[in-house]
Amino acid sequence: MNTDLIKKSINSIVSLNDIEWNQLFELIEVKILRKNNCFLTEGQICSSLAFVNRGALVYYKLLDTGKETTTDFAFTGDWVTDNQSRLNNSPSLINIKAIEESELLILSSENLNKCYVRIPKLEKVGRILIESAFVKIARQSIDLQTLSAGQRYEKLLHEYPEIFQKIPLYHIANYLGIAPKSLSRIRKA
Repeated sequence: MNTDLIKKSINSIVSLNDIEWNQLFELIEVKILRKNNCFLTEGQICSSLAFVNRGALVYYKLLDTGKETTTDFAFTGDWVTDNQSRLNNSPSLINIKAIEESELLILSSENLNKCYVRIPKLEKVGRILIESAFVKIARQSIDLQTLSAGQRYEKLLHEYPEIFQKIPLYHIANYLGIAPKSLSRIRKA
């Protein structure tokens, strides 16, 4: 398991010593998700948090019509989970699937709680991740209501320059709240 990226992510918030890193890595499970395999399926209770060590994932909701509504993305260096399901121990309303082969470093909720007890500094990491997730959701909601489709596209491209190499266009259009044809027009402009 390559630990460079997860160390960089955690070190941006707190510093751990070698003993603490070893304690953390004893509790992490490495999982390879093949393309189109799910980390989480709608209706399941989310029981873990994962670090994307390599790959790309998409969060989506399957509608009654059979169409997917894309709600978020995760790339190498991001953390993935369904906080609503995990924290409330309730069935997930979303799916999280790999859109390319992905390597995840997974902490079960049980092991995450063990980490908080054994390495109290990690509680700060957990708090920061939850706060960041909240801010991202609030920002997305405001953007959908106040920015034009072109502005949302430009913002997404600025924040995730690699997105068009990794994510199918229908997911990007869906995430932006526009039709794929509209996305094509915006990209050509």
